[in-house]
Amino acid sequence: MRRHELTDVAWRTIEHLLPGREGYPGGRAEDNRLFVNAAIWIARSGAPWRDLPERFGLWNSVFQRFNRWSRSGIWKSVAEALQSPDLAALLLDSTGSSCASTCCGLPKKETDEEALGRSRGGFGSKLHISVDIQGQPVNICLGPGEEHDVTRAEELLGDERPDGVIADKGYDSDELVAAIRRRGAEAVIPPRSNRTTKRRWNKRKYKLRNLAERFINRIKHYRRVATRYEKTARNYLSFVHLASALVLLGVTCQHDLAC
Repeated sequence: MRRHELTDVAWRTIEHLLPGREGYPGGRAEDNRLFVNAAIWIARSGAPWRDLPERFGLWNSVFQRFNRWSRSGIWKSVAEALQSPDLAALLLDSTGSSCASTCCGLPKKETDEEALGRSRGGFGSKLHISVDIQGQPVNICLGPGEEHDVTRAEELLGDERPDGVIADKGYDSDELVAAIRRRGAEAVIPPRSNRTTKRRWNKRKYKLRNLAERFINRIKHYRRVATRYEKTARNYLSFVHLASALVLLGVTCQHDLAC
């Protein structure tokens, strides 16, 4: 098995979720595994598409196929199909992703549409994520780099009904706490230091928040996630969903990808 390629076990888990399989409308794909391995190689290495090894085929054909799957939401659907969340708690967090020069030069309107913005960390985007009590991804969304964490909190909650919601003080908001309580969940969010009246919070449960940080660390082993090279938010999120699917498959750098 070459570097950055799925094992037989991991491949058998996802092959029935992909287009081009037997019984799928349209043409039959004979090289789905090779194509997914190519996408993983790009995600892990961070290399330009033009540097894709020849064994994966013509780089532009592979890129166009990746782009088509992104437009169709295939990468997201694969990640979602692998989910089986344990909602004893839902943990919220965010992380910045600096942008390479390939993302620069877009008109202001397009910059806003593609979730690009300037924060203290520079020009980039911000990934907002929620994970379950096992540290597995539940919801992921993308915003510009300067966007406040709490802005996407209710989007991360989605339709989930967790027993509790755990987040840092960046999510301290009366509106959010009220929304969490309306779901019948406990809000484990420490109050900001400038609050006149402090809200009680469970410090023991708050220690679980590191599960969200550990998930972020795992997907950022993929250089196309750690740094945004894609002009479109859609394609960047596709690499994030691919990395998330690999986490859900239990793929690790040391074993299943032979990195």
